[in-house]
Amino acid sequence: MDEEEYPAYSDNNYSYGYSINESNVCEMGNYFVFYTHLTTVIYSLAFFLSLLGNTLVLWILFKYENLVSLTNIFIMNLCVSDLIFSCMLPFWVVDQTFGWIFGEFLCKAMNAIFSIGYYSGVFFLTLMTILRYLSVVNPLSTLRSPTQCCGSVVSLVVWTGSILIVVPEVMHTTVHEDVYGYKTCDYNDWKMKKVDVYQRNVLFLFSLGIIIFCYLRILIILLGTRSRRKHRTVKLILIIVMAFFLSWAPYNILSFLLTFPPSTCQYEKDINLAFHISRKIAFSHCCLNPVLYVFVGVKFKSHLIRLCSQCLPCGNSQVSSPRICSQGKFHYEDASIY
Repeated sequence: MDEEEYPAYSDNNYSYGYSINESNVCEMGNYFVFYTHLTTVIYSLAFFLSLLGNTLVLWILFKYENLVSLTNIFIMNLCVSDLIFSCMLPFWVVDQTFGWIFGEFLCKAMNAIFSIGYYSGVFFLTLMTILRYLSVVNPLSTLRSPTQCCGSVVSLVVWTGSILIVVPEVMHTTVHEDVYGYKTCDYNDWKMKKVDVYQRNVLFLFSLGIIIFCYLRILIILLGTRSRRKHRTVKLILIIVMAFFLSWAPYNILSFLLTFPPSTCQYEKDINLAFHISRKIAFSHCCLNPVLYVFVGVKFKSHLIRLCSQCLPCGNSQVSSPRICSQGKFHYEDASIY
């Protein structure tokens, strides 16, 4: 490795920006202790909340909704993406405390799960925004026939694309020891690590650009209409998209900044701490969408109340299935969980 090249960073490697010939390693001290406890608490909480919340959303989708709407299909895939992503959190908790003890195969698998969950989330949120844009800008041309087959094909393409993107990452991640003797799971080539960071940021910015364009057009059109349903649906998708990008933007920005060498030890400490806090926020996003559905989605909230009523003995006789009640009034594009 040349002197200008810098070792790949990971959760347990705190000498992020120093040349391999640098003799004085910047000690993190109490930062490491604080980060370890923060990781355990936040990741454990996010894992259980994601498991509960996203499973509940899937249950409501399958129980009360006909999955012929592209929006509902994308929401279902988004829940699956969050569940897949949350599965790696317990491994990260153990890794932070004991180092990577799970071997080479799980090292590659966990990194793949992280990236697949991230990329699929970005793609599905972008598609949801484009779909809502089409339904608002030109509703007469929006698909009015059953779209379950179309949704399945699009979902398959998204998952396949997300998997293909992470193939280089799987090939170049491995288990190695950091400067403190911890076994870490990370890239074995710093150049490939930088390629991964730059690729993630480019796709993030590209999706963000599409979403900003779509919502600017949507807001302009909605200013001239009084459709409360359209306003409500657009509002929920906008909040979901904003929550995702606000959660991941600091992490992506700081990941990019960490590809450059630090100027001082204090700067290294500060940017490392900021990076790991942003990482907690980004990784905890997998449990956020179900909360947004409850507080913003009127239809989802009614489904949740109906489900709770059916689970109570006194409520079974008073609640009927919305599928039966809505027969004859079903419209494919409007049949979303909102």
